[in-house]
Amino acid sequence: MDTQVQMNQPPATPSTATRRLPGWLVTGLRCLAVVIALGVLGLFSYVAFKLTLTPIHDNGQAGGNTDPGRSLRFYLDQPAKDALIQLGGNLMLLAPLGILLPVVSTRLRGPVRLFLIGGVVSLMIETTQGLLVQGRAFDVDDVILNAAGVVLAYLLIGRKVSHVARGRG
Repeated sequence: MDTQVQMNQPPATPSTATRRLPGWLVTGLRCLAVVIALGVLGLFSYVAFKLTLTPIHDNGQAGGNTDPGRSLRFYLDQPAKDALIQLGGNLMLLAPLGILLPVVSTRLRGPVRLFLIGGVVSLMIETTQGLLVQGRAFDVDDVILNAAGVVLAYLLIGRKVSHVARGRG
């Protein structure tokens, strides 16, 4: 019976046998990917802090927005270049989280989870801006765009990077 089962199985080809890496090496490479992702996440956090939580001289023009869509309409009424800078900048600000967080932890995969995480991080940034940073103001549309950027980055890049780095687990 064993010979019958062996005869029905296709023989292992040398190309597939040599392409397979040892388990310890795969685990080591995945650990290295997580360490690198954590380092990049730290660097990203520093840059995001510098971009969002440092005072600016706005001559008293900063005004808050708690009405969803109001800033978006304002941006879209501006010249295309200015609108693109505002919308694109807000979409890209936290986008690295959509790539890095799923690499750091497989529990952080999925658009809903990442939208919630991105929203909470952005809400903390915007609240801090509105309360403590001179020349900055709270804007709910920034929260929405930042969280959407996290999800877009995950869907476009992060999902694949996470599966390669951490496996499909």
